Amino acid sequence: MAKNLDIILLLDVYGSLLTDKQRDFISYYYDEDLSLAEIAENSGISRQGVRDAIKRAETQLLDLEDKLGILRKSKALNNSLNGIISYADTIYNENLNGALSPVINDMTVRIISLCEDLINE
Repeated sequence: MAKNLDIILLLDVYGSLLTDKQRDFISYYYDEDLSLAEIAENSGISRQGVRDAIKRAETQLLDLEDKLGILRKSKALNNSLNGIISYADTIYNENLNGALSPVINDMTVRIISLCEDLINE
C-alpha cells in the first residue's frame, strides 16, 4: 500500500471527523510509520482489518477535501500571502534605493507582518 503524504495534512484538517479507531490507525501508519502488521498486532485485529480501516479513512479524508477544499484553499492562501510578502519586500527595497519615504517603509513592514501572522496561524 503506497503512502499518500497528503493524508497527513488531511488528517490535521479533517481528523476530528473520523472515528477514533480510523484516526488512530491513520496516525500509527503515517505519523509513527508502523506497518499494517504492527498496527494489527497492537490492536488485536487482522492485518486486513487494519488495511480496510485505513483505506476507508483515506477515502473519507479525500472525499471531505473534494467537497470542502479546506486544505486546497489554505495552500492557495499561503501561496498568495507569500507572493504579497515578496512584492512588499521589493517595494521596501526599491524605496530604500530611491525616495526613502518612511510612510512606504512602515506600510510595507506592516503588510509583511500581517501576512506572516496569517501564515503562522
